[in-house]
Amino acid sequence: MTYLPAKKSLGQNFLNSPGIAKKIVDISGITSDDTVLEIGPGKGMLTEMLLERAKKVVTIEKDSRAMPILQERFAADIAAGKLELIEGDIMEWEPAAALSGSTPQLEAGKYAIVANIPYYITGEVIRKFLTHKIKPASMTLMLQKEVADRIVARDGKESLLSISVKVFGTPKYGMTVKAGSFTPAPTIDSAVLHIGNISNDFFGNGISEARFFEIVRAGFAHKRKMLAGNLSQILDRTTVEKAMEAAGIEKNARAEELSLDEWKRLIAEI
Repeated sequence: MTYLPAKKSLGQNFLNSPGIAKKIVDISGITSDDTVLEIGPGKGMLTEMLLERAKKVVTIEKDSRAMPILQERFAADIAAGKLELIEGDIMEWEPAAALSGSTPQLEAGKYAIVANIPYYITGEVIRKFLTHKIKPASMTLMLQKEVADRIVARDGKESLLSISVKVFGTPKYGMTVKAGSFTPAPTIDSAVLHIGNISNDFFGNGISEARFFEIVRAGFAHKRKMLAGNLSQILDRTTVEKAMEAAGIEKNARAEELSLDEWKRLIAEI
């Protein structure tokens, strides 16, 4: 395979373990009926595994150096219409962008994202696709282990990040991936996170997305303060206390102690 040195400015850490790539695809749960969007295929190790399992794979690669490598490696899949290679920045690219072949565009709930994404765009990628009108059915991502831990709240404490993900889907910790599974090796371990059941179903019945995030952000604004104190920065204190009581939330509760269902009950009372 043509040598492709990692570019630090793009946050590249190439996966060097076929076994890990296979496990990522296993965790994703994709089948021969699925269309997959892969972000940053690099030299194509994960791409190869996805092509073995999926109906079609669409890749978005920002590094122009990788394009001829991918075109040569997967020439047969490209010719058969099974692989679509797109050069571009995922943060600027839209799921509704025209594609060639049999997939005119990605449709909401009818594609899956599977990717080893650069650490520095983790939050932006998750936010973009969970809040996009053309949402994927699921996302299976390689990201920093500490971020995956926070999203699934492995320590039992919720965060603005974990609640922001859970309001759109169900996150599940897939596996830990040691730093040595990448070239160059990052300084920290990674993890595979699967977010399934992605939808907007949480919202409705008087709870808007904008209002929900306004209140939740306020609740987490100052970690050391109790929830009532934080919310009193944007709402009347008496209103907050009455809403907490009606929702069955302790008056001394902190934002990190509330589950998603408790946030929903609280906001419905405000």
